Amino acid sequence: MVSTEYLAATGDVAAMSSLVGERDLSKLKWRCRRGLLENDIFIERFFRRFEMQLTFRQAQALNALMDLSDKDLLDLHLDRKPLTEVSPELDLPTVHEVLSMLKMKALKG
Repeated sequence: MVSTEYLAATGDVAAMSSLVGERDLSKLKWRCRRGLLENDIFIERFFRRFEMQLTFRQAQALNALMDLSDKDLLDLHLDRKPLTEVSPELDLPTVHEVLSMLKMKALKG
């Protein structure tokens, strides 16, 4: 299994579209642990829904979002601030895609 760090360094576009493996997924989940319960709830719901179909590109975007403070991340979740205001350098299509995935409502059932 190729790590997300290797893929980021090489820029292998085809591999970036492949699914995240179990080891990298485990690392990403650990990285996504937050100090604010509300963020943890959004992130747990995200992994329950998307972990089996998460691509390396999406994992990189989620990892970049985890560099934000808990307050900024919650502001993005709740649409209190746009991404361009919170972190202009993260104003990228893949980051917006992952933010949309994070904001999806829980499935009924």
